[in-house]
Parts: sequence; structure tokens; C-alpha cells
Amino acid sequence: MPVAYILGRKEFYGLELSVNPSVLIPRPETELLVDLALEKAPGSILDLGTGSGAIAIALKYKLPAATVVAVESDLSALLTAKRNAAKLNLEIDFRHGRWFEPVAGERFGLIVSNPPYVAACDPHLPALRHEPQGALVGGRDGLDCIRDILQGAASHLRPGGWLLLEHGAGQDEEVGTLLKQAGFTALRSWPDLAGIPRVAGGRNGGKV
Repeated sequence: MPVAYILGRKEFYGLELSVNPSVLIPRPETELLVDLALEKAPGSILDLGTGSGAIAIALKYKLPAATVVAVESDLSALLTAKRNAAKLNLEIDFRHGRWFEPVAGERFGLIVSNPPYVAACDPHLPALRHEPQGALVGGRDGLDCIRDILQGAASHLRPGGWLLLEHGAGQDEEVGTLLKQAGFTALRSWPDLAGIPRVAGGRNGGKV
């Protein structure tokens, strides 16, 4: 079992978070997603698949004036995220549901997500057996959840708002193609500290 689960805690973006087998252990590479989101400094943020709440909590901590909504389909994970936010006295609007279901009709300045993106046949999965598989596996090619998010992202973003998605190694070109097909513009790809493309994003070019 990972040490973080044994200890019941893991540091992310300088903040100590409680973790348990209902949530993924926050990874250092995901801090890139937070860095990029902070550069956009939006007034309203939607975090999809929040898990332990790591991304939403880090953003709210650094942007206290921003409105942060965090969505999670697994109730146990959502309760963990709520406890983490409460421990840090952060007001985050946590909602239970899948992707955009709990935010129907709402629009945000920024949408961020670290969705499941591991392919079902990935040889690294056995080494991750202690972590929730539903938060790891994104279908046959690992991109099913990203496709689901892109179906509703534009309609939940304000004009010019950004979508930032973490993805797996080697998925950058495919994710970029999916963003383009979904109508996003100003497409970008950002590498993590190891030089591996890790986050893809684009702006909502549509109108209200």
C-alpha cells in the first residue's frame, strides 16, 4: 500500500491533504495544472472530477476571491474533498454528480480537470492497484473521459474562457485534435518538469 495511504496524508502545492483509498494520491506533475490555472486568474473556476479536492483547494487558497465549484461523482471522494477544504477554512462549492450534470446552465471563466486517462490495457495499472481504478482508467485508449468533458465544455465556458486538461504521456497530439474538433482555439500544450507534455488547453471561441 502506498505510504500516503498508510499515513493518511499527502502534500500538494504546499498544502497537507488527507487521502485514503477512495481518492487518487495527488501527483507533483498535477501542480503544473494549478500553475497554468493561476496564470489565467479567472473569477470563476470549475474543477471536474475533484477527487481529494487537491486542484480546487490549491486554486481557492491562491485565489481567495475566486468562486470555485468542484464536481465529483464518487461520494466517498467528495466527502474527503469537503473535509480537506474545511480543514483549511476554504469555501468551495462541492457538488455530487458526473461531469457537468451538477452545473447545468452555468458558465465559468475556467474549467480544469485531471480526469481518468490511463488506457485499460496500460501495463502500469497493476502497480496502481491500491488506488481507485475508476479515477485512473479512461477506457480503451484512455481518452473516453476527455471526450465526455469536451462534449459539454464549450457550453459551460464563458466566451474566451479556458479549458485546461491534464493527460497522459504520449496523448498530447490526440488531445489537441479533440480540442480542435470541439471548436477550441489558441490551442496549447505544456510539459511537466520531466519535459513530458502533460497539460493541453484552449479557449472557448464560441458566443453565448
